[in-house]
Amino acid sequence: MTTSVPSPHKSGLPAIVDMASWESARDSLLAREKAHTREGDAIAAERRRLPMAEVDGTLEVVGANGPVPFIDLFEGRNELIIYKHMWHDGAPHQGQCEGCTVSAWGLKDAVYLNARGVSFAIVTTGRWEEVAPYRDFMGYTQPWYSVRGLPEPIGDNMGFLSVFLRDGDRVFLTYDTTGRGTEPASPHFALLDMTPYGRGESWEVNPEGWPEGQRACWYWRADANGNPGWETTRPVPQWTRPGATPEHALGRADHAH
Repeated sequence: MTTSVPSPHKSGLPAIVDMASWESARDSLLAREKAHTREGDAIAAERRRLPMAEVDGTLEVVGANGPVPFIDLFEGRNELIIYKHMWHDGAPHQGQCEGCTVSAWGLKDAVYLNARGVSFAIVTTGRWEEVAPYRDFMGYTQPWYSVRGLPEPIGDNMGFLSVFLRDGDRVFLTYDTTGRGTEPASPHFALLDMTPYGRGESWEVNPEGWPEGQRACWYWRADANGNPGWETTRPVPQWTRPGATPEHALGRADHAH
């Protein structure tokens, strides 16, 4: 089969080829993608074989129904995933952590986890009296809890996904991850990675002529008209509902992080 030569094209656009050439290029990439998937499966198998460390399941966290022991977050199931949401005391809703806001937005529904016997909750070091109105403002349906003053791995450092296993009345930490390891909570990243222009971030390696990338996660914040910003505007999801206006925020309107 003859492979056609890519035709001249506008800067910033992929090369134009015939369908046979496209299929050949796609098959070449597919081989790498399958290898990547198999390696991911192997890593997941090793992850399942990690040892575990016992934690105190009687430590009290504060949720919508007041103080409860951490073990209650399992809701009777044997496995639990928590997202540890960063918190800025006294900040308005639009001043809370951009990345955690987006991650929590991508985890609005845990019905498939629950069906698999896995519970899910979001914890944060914020005071419950601040956390509750933020959760309500955002429209989150997941269980939220304040873990203020508690030690790791339940409290303290935030920005993690952590996994726990329950054996009767005993609770164990089996896994945690931070940084880009939290990306499974934001499925839009994987979808953006499938597009020609990707995430639009400056760290990405792109062909010459591609749109210039911006700072990491530049789309986390935008004003009411969709204009990206960083210092005073809201995380993008907060503009998705009518009536989500600045006066419904905690603290000072100019307090953003």
